[in-house]
Amino acid sequence: MKQIPEDQVVARIQTENPWWAEPHMLPPSILEWTPRPYLDLLYSLVANRSVQRAMILLGPRRVGKTVLIHHVIQRFMKDGVSPRNLCYVSVDHPLYNGLRLEQILEAYKNASGVDYRTEECFVFFDEIQYLRDWEIHLKALVDRNKSARLIASGSAAAALRLKSKESGAGRFSDFMLPPLTFHEYLFLLGQSELVDFARKHQGFIEARGVATMDIEQLNLHFLNYLNFGGYPEVAFSKEIQQDPGRFVKSDIIDKVLLRDLPSLYGVQDVQELNYLFTTLAFNTADEISLEQLSTGSGVAKNTIKRYIDYLEAAFLVRIVHRVDRNAKRFKRANFFKVYLTNPSIRSALFAPVGANDEVMGSLVETAIFSQWFHSNVQLHYARWNKGEVDIVCLGPNQKAAWAIEAKWSDRYFDRPEELRSLLRFCHTQNLGEAMVTTRTKSGTIERENVTLRFMPASQYCYMLGFNLVHRRHILEGLSEKNGKKAGEQEAQADV
Repeated sequence: MKQIPEDQVVARIQTENPWWAEPHMLPPSILEWTPRPYLDLLYSLVANRSVQRAMILLGPRRVGKTVLIHHVIQRFMKDGVSPRNLCYVSVDHPLYNGLRLEQILEAYKNASGVDYRTEECFVFFDEIQYLRDWEIHLKALVDRNKSARLIASGSAAAALRLKSKESGAGRFSDFMLPPLTFHEYLFLLGQSELVDFARKHQGFIEARGVATMDIEQLNLHFLNYLNFGGYPEVAFSKEIQQDPGRFVKSDIIDKVLLRDLPSLYGVQDVQELNYLFTTLAFNTADEISLEQLSTGSGVAKNTIKRYIDYLEAAFLVRIVHRVDRNAKRFKRANFFKVYLTNPSIRSALFAPVGANDEVMGSLVETAIFSQWFHSNVQLHYARWNKGEVDIVCLGPNQKAAWAIEAKWSDRYFDRPEELRSLLRFCHTQNLGEAMVTTRTKSGTIERENVTLRFMPASQYCYMLGFNLVHRRHILEGLSEKNGKKAGEQEAQADV
């Protein structure tokens, strides 16, 4: 059987790196995209050579990982790095099938004239999960090569995360690129001017300084974000928005459910998994139990629990656990909430929603949680007999640090006394204030010795998305400098 000649592999690498030749420009298909705000954060981590590790760029399908990699390459060239010292390889191309990472690096050396073993260079392996035993070979390369900065990415987030933790301890640094925040959505559309804000001295948006001159226009964009805003291609394409289900379901969800998860975890009954995910998506932000899911589907509770773990590893859903009125966790987690990692998945699976649809309350709550999923903060919800609070963050003393009621209504601004559960929870936890989102109204109301801060949900999501990306800049820098875990610091902070 004939083997693929090395010169064809070399030619392919040269084709994938057109910036090596004059005029040293990226392909127009990349340059037309506005960089996500995550660019600055990823670039600073990739450029940091103080820690000898490979960077693993994780993320669900179609969130812009490949585009972000090319924007990082463009930034390096602007900062003076020689174009030939920047190599991009799309590992899923058939020419690379069966090759080891070191063989690809040798082909890069022959294609560019750059010796990766002695010259500083940056090599990006895109869709690395298509190479067998990639994690073993990448770990060995990190140990042997001090000059090459190696960055791997892939869409099979669950597989990459699992193998990164198993084989790359101390050698790999994971970087999660989630779906778009509302802040990023407006930024990419060039509509950031809809939100005016003041900043604290550390660069964060302060809730009391957020305002908009046209809340109706902002809410219109927010509604579009809920329906189409999770994925850059959907956000920018009116054609895809005419039928988002075809794009999101076939190109994202089906590939995860039918290919990624079965191949990684050996799922036998894909139909069961698909049914469960559809059920969870329809009930996003609602409280459910394993008993309810088992009764409704006829699937054993242990199997359902494994399926939910798979879906969470694939970054399609996130589990949020319950605490009681005293902010104490339950010994048995019989009830919990499952949130989609971005609300546009629900709209794609079923139908886009209107601003007055009943499901808007659940989607707004999902949107708020989806902004928080860009952080490592562990959130809960509180529920007890005749009472519930939507979002609760526990402090280091296992007392509530803050609480939020996620609403898509101005009713409670006019009738704050109806927020009985929130007020009782604040009294029990000695919280002097709480946040309540609304549809259009903002302001501060004192009720029963509790300061209730009202803010439109669209403004709150914008502020939250901005602050969390900014916080990641700070915490990732501290983590690299001090060896501390960013999540441990972040969990003690309030955005």
